[in-house]
Amino acid sequence: MPAEKTVIEICLGSSCFSRGNKDIVKIVQDIVAKQNPGVRITLRGTRCTGHCSNGPNIVINGKIIEGVSISDIEEILSRELGIKRI
Repeated sequence: MPAEKTVIEICLGSSCFSRGNKDIVKIVQDIVAKQNPGVRITLRGTRCTGHCSNGPNIVINGKIIEGVSISDIEEILSRELGIKRI
């Protein structure tokens, strides 16, 4: 039975983009590519999530996670998806 697919959306609205989501995109891509070959993930950019003052934001399977920083993206993916840290 195939694993359930996870959808990670990274807000690319101007506020989140300027606060660092452009860098988070690359980090998430690297983590997904290097680890957990059995994990099925769709990674895509999304328009503004409407939580600009709390950004940068990502959405994992419909759950908005606010205030994401480069330093905590690995912990978020580990907690939310069980992805091993690199």
